[in-house]
Amino acid sequence: MMRSVGILGTGAHLPEKVLTNSDLEKMVDTSDEWIVSRTGIRERRIAADNEASSDLAVEAGRKALEAAGITPDQLDLIIVATVTPDMMFPATACLVQDRLGASKAATFDLSAACTGFLYGITTAVQFIANGIYRYALVIGVDCLSKITNWEDRNTCVLFGDGAGAVVLGPVEEGYGFLSFDLGADGSGGNLLLQPAGGSRIPATVESVEKKLHTISMSGGEVFKFAVRVMGNAAEEALKKAGLTKDDIDFLVPHQANIRIIDAAVRRFGLSEDKVIVNLDRYGNMSSASIPVALDEAVREGRIREGDTLVLVGFGGGLTWGAAVLKWSTKEKLGD
Repeated sequence: MMRSVGILGTGAHLPEKVLTNSDLEKMVDTSDEWIVSRTGIRERRIAADNEASSDLAVEAGRKALEAAGITPDQLDLIIVATVTPDMMFPATACLVQDRLGASKAATFDLSAACTGFLYGITTAVQFIANGIYRYALVIGVDCLSKITNWEDRNTCVLFGDGAGAVVLGPVEEGYGFLSFDLGADGSGGNLLLQPAGGSRIPATVESVEKKLHTISMSGGEVFKFAVRVMGNAAEEALKKAGLTKDDIDFLVPHQANIRIIDAAVRRFGLSEDKVIVNLDRYGNMSSASIPVALDEAVREGRIREGDTLVLVGFGGGLTWGAAVLKWSTKEKLGD
């Protein structure tokens, strides 16, 4: 018997430091007008020197648990989607588990770049739907400022740090997640990557001097890929759910570039009030972008019981994903 699985609570946490476009004008050859016109970003949050991904993830997780009314010892599973783990091992999810006191939870990290949160919830939903687990905490977190080349004006204006989290659990039939669509094209892996730091190019003086441990991106190619797959993935997920674009109450897209979001909006014929956008204040937070935007919309009261949401994103890999859900935070008891 497959359970229906939904989001019981959301949470988010952002670093205190704000880096504005005006600040960047003093660091590289750029301007506020150039950044806003091409990306839609006005400012972003930057983690402190002593702040790591696990620090942001723990706070977002705590808020999601509180919103769901679930205690840490009730958690069965913790998945942390990140490309900026505190370290290669142990998994950041293990560090989060310890600090939350979720001693009964299985934990692991998941790496799918900006699509990581969607891959994470798709994975966690299967455990709950099949009755293996009841509650899962999925966190999207990244501190991209730690791997940004602050001398590269084409990439340093794009990224920010943050964490967003959701608690998943059983909900009434007909609510919760209705469909998913995930995909990848590994042939485009060289278009968006962190070249060094793994087994291919271990850390050396030369790799550090060449800034190979920072983000490298072919912006134009990634842009074309994103515009294409965002719409395709959302349409495919809607088709799987037996719905059409007319059924969308809210679109929660990955917050990478306002022009990419606008292209998706035009494709689906949506009004601005149906699209959740916070890109101007946070920039691209990778796997944290969708859950942070979702949490803000929920806490502002925009999303209500019975609303149909489409979550959609893309990222390095290259990867993409979409999910359709009928919103309800009411847990189904007794099964």
